[in-house]
Amino acid sequence: MTTKNLLVELFVEELPPKALKRLGEAFAVTLSESLKAQGLAAASAVVTAYASPRRLAAHVANVVAQAADKPVSQKLMPVSVGLDASGNATPALLKKLGALGLDASVVPQLKREGEGKAETLFFDSMVKGATLAEGLQKAVEDALAKLPIPKVMTYQLADGWTSVNFVRPAHGLVALHGSEVVPISVLGLNSGRETQGHRFEAASPTVSIRDADSYEAQLEGEGAVIPGFEKRRDEIARQLEAVAAKVGGGVQPIEDAALLDEVTALVERPNVLLCRFEEEFLQVPQECLILTMKANQKYFPLLDAEGHLTNQFLIVSNIRPADPSLVIGGNERVVRPRLADAKFFFDQDRKKPLASRVDALDRVVYHNKLGSQGARVRRQMKLAGTIARELGADEALAERAAQLAKADLITDMVGEFPELQGTMGKYYALHDGEDVQVADAIEAHYKPKFAGDTLPDGNIALAVALAERLDTLVGIFGIGLIPTGDKDPFALRRAALGVLRMLMERYLPLDLMQLLERAQAQFDKEEIAASTAVDVFQFMQERLRVYLKERGAMQDEVESVVVQAPTRIDRVPARLAAVAEFRALPEAAALAAANKRIRNILKKADAAGDSVDAVLLQPGAEADLHQALVAVTPAVDAALVSLDYTAALTRLAGLRAAVDRFFDEVMVMADEPLIRANRLALLGGLSRTMNSVADISELTT
Repeated sequence: MTTKNLLVELFVEELPPKALKRLGEAFAVTLSESLKAQGLAAASAVVTAYASPRRLAAHVANVVAQAADKPVSQKLMPVSVGLDASGNATPALLKKLGALGLDASVVPQLKREGEGKAETLFFDSMVKGATLAEGLQKAVEDALAKLPIPKVMTYQLADGWTSVNFVRPAHGLVALHGSEVVPISVLGLNSGRETQGHRFEAASPTVSIRDADSYEAQLEGEGAVIPGFEKRRDEIARQLEAVAAKVGGGVQPIEDAALLDEVTALVERPNVLLCRFEEEFLQVPQECLILTMKANQKYFPLLDAEGHLTNQFLIVSNIRPADPSLVIGGNERVVRPRLADAKFFFDQDRKKPLASRVDALDRVVYHNKLGSQGARVRRQMKLAGTIARELGADEALAERAAQLAKADLITDMVGEFPELQGTMGKYYALHDGEDVQVADAIEAHYKPKFAGDTLPDGNIALAVALAERLDTLVGIFGIGLIPTGDKDPFALRRAALGVLRMLMERYLPLDLMQLLERAQAQFDKEEIAASTAVDVFQFMQERLRVYLKERGAMQDEVESVVVQAPTRIDRVPARLAAVAEFRALPEAAALAAANKRIRNILKKADAAGDSVDAVLLQPGAEADLHQALVAVTPAVDAALVSLDYTAALTRLAGLRAAVDRFFDEVMVMADEPLIRANRLALLGGLSRTMNSVADISELTT
């Protein structure tokens, strides 16, 4: 069939910038998938998405005007119901055919499938393929219905009566198959070939698209719009680098992918310009200035070669005037009050010591079942001090850091910019003369904030960060607010991952179960459930499984380690590494299978001896296995003491021949009770030794 490229564009009022990229991608993908499903486009058809502040569009290659006819087999009814003994149609079959627009003349054409009572009548026919107008109407409706719209609005059409729902009011619809308009209608709009370009800089109010393939070039040339999201993003990034290079001195625009995406969604014809603010504002912590410029104004601060904020910043304008001075001046005037507010908050906050704000936390509710932030701080002080002591750090410094860690929540700066909690606490603590380790811990105790974020440095910071998360996990779990499905309003999964990462990646010699029990001990018994520490530990074991697999460990190796519920998380990587080396040994598969067999036997056994009685051992395979086990156990135990897990598992490989011979020659479940119990005791000891590092029965061959 002859194919042509297809272009569909929906022209709307300004779309939500943070959602624009997803909206553009979803519109193009859903529309193209619908066309492919209807046979109007090949499965391999190339799809190009376009998304600008005022348009969503898709270009689909090689679309046919009408889909090919396709055979359809319609199941009717069992033969025993549809035909009488003479093979004539029954009233039931005639009624069914009538409902399909058929009559008795098609009965000889009916196909039979199956045998006996299962034999069924089918009617085979050819269904005419959908026309592009029909298929595109359905495809566009599907695409609009499935858009990930943050919030739908209702608006009236021009007739004053009809209301429609969409993310923003729509004002134009383009649908071109090659150069021909495809007649469709959505949101009260009829398709055509005219769209609009840039509000101020387009060559004419409307742009008449010649054909599907000229869309992008015409919009850029006549409409002064770069319709492609990625192309526009790349152009902004290029201009940012180019303007920064002209400034010289090694300055660079701040790297922020989310900000770049948001600005890309705000402009149609980007124009990067250099602006400045007064140097006196640089006395304010740069995090405050950077945040207000990025969050409030969507500006790109310029940093020097050392990463320090300069008094220059870049804006992305949506217009390209011959003289940009008015645009530059306007943006400089707009940012000045923002920076002045930040300076005022900073100056005011420093008039009052951070420590003097701690008492006010008693008036801030943490959770109505768990008390105030003040009560939470006191719990965390005790826990942080205990953890610091176990890490060989200064207990008093850890308690002081935990005491001050939430105090900046009461400051004006954090009240205005909640994202700066912890950061401002550090600045204010240093201003008050607190120990540097205390100040660093105040900032770092919020880390890691997200997957892949850096971890706190130093044992004081680690102690406070662990205490904060452990208190959250135990407290929230203890009142029954357990994450379900994708709902996790208190970010308990993130808190659990943070604890696991700190214990594992910082190799902290702490027992996770003991940490949870100590955290639980800080609460009154009536506040939380008695089983909380155990419940949280089990929850964290599941998070550990997920985390290790995300790090690239094989699923069965992870399971072999985690199924033993390790409490020393710092030793888990070494155990995993040992298991990976063990499974490469030629004896590994046989030992894993034997271990699984031993586990099954021991589960079914009603009684087993506590220890092996050498007198009851039968000469041959049974006595030889016991002797081999006795010989290897000291070496395995010594390797475990020195945490050489690889050596421990390697030693076990030497047991393979004895284990294989035992199962070939010995009946474990002997009739004589003492012999049977003694053999079960032998297998129990073997199982304990074989699984001292990991449960190797979990390994798949």
